[in-house]
Amino acid sequence: LPIKKKKYLNWCGIQDSRHIVTTLDNNIIIHNFYMPAGGDVPDIKVNLKFNYKLNFLKEMIEFFKKDINKKMVLLGDLNIAPLENDVWSHKQLLKVVSHTKLETDLFKELIFKGAWVDAVRLKIPDKEKLFSWWSYRNKDWKKSNRGRRLDHILVSKDLTNNIEEIKVYTELRDMEKPSDHVPISIKIKF
Repeated sequence: LPIKKKKYLNWCGIQDSRHIVTTLDNNIIIHNFYMPAGGDVPDIKVNLKFNYKLNFLKEMIEFFKKDINKKMVLLGDLNIAPLENDVWSHKQLLKVVSHTKLETDLFKELIFKGAWVDAVRLKIPDKEKLFSWWSYRNKDWKKSNRGRRLDHILVSKDLTNNIEEIKVYTELRDMEKPSDHVPISIKIKF
């Protein structure tokens, strides 16, 4: 569908191009994010990047809680693995940035207050392990399968019945010089 308009929004007073908004010809709004990763240490006093990530999430919650009646999609590399089966080991990663309780609680609040639906988990149940990212540090990513689901597609509730297909392109992680992330797509019928 053609894009009717687009704009860029900045968060936390920083102009780092982490959010583009497009409105399609059918008036569906797509918010594409690249969430701050948050550094290595999950401590807001020691790690300014982690603090920035949490503040970014808090701003997102405030921003989206006022637009719950619009048809929207929120997607991108959100750098959070919110559910137990979104990581290879829930217990081992509870103190690792991307799966800390601080991040996952804020992510759940974003979904609740923004009236979002996790489109991917709508089709692939929470009880199944699901990853979109594997570290480059693993020589054999497939064998170790120490992944995380850091990439997300959320939709407004009124779009859930229109979702026809969800696809996680895991096979692309085997390409020559791949990204550590694999794409995720949904097909929405109108």
